[in-house]
Amino acid sequence: MSETLFSRIINRELPADIVYEDDEILAFRDINPQAPVHVLIVPKIEIATVNDLESEHAELIGKMVLAAKQVAIQEGIAQDGYRLVFNCNKHGCQLVFHIHMHLLGGKQLRGSAA
Repeated sequence: MSETLFSRIINRELPADIVYEDDEILAFRDINPQAPVHVLIVPKIEIATVNDLESEHAELIGKMVLAAKQVAIQEGIAQDGYRLVFNCNKHGCQLVFHIHMHLLGGKQLRGSAA
């Protein structure tokens, strides 16, 4: 896999407003926020898309969700609520091909309530 924008942030080659980090995950503010709180939760290993996930990644994905919960608490949006989103490939609007989860909140979000 070629180096992505996110791998360059993980390697500290590009600046980012980091809000959470552990051995496996990095979370930082989106530079083009779609909500008052818009954080990207990124695994430190490179996996291009959700379609590239394997069963051995299940624990990592769970850790990403738990990291998002922690960030939501830190940001003061856990009680009011937030959205977690994975985009996959072109039609899913994935722009960086290193899986990442969007944490969006801080206001009433529009869209499907399903």
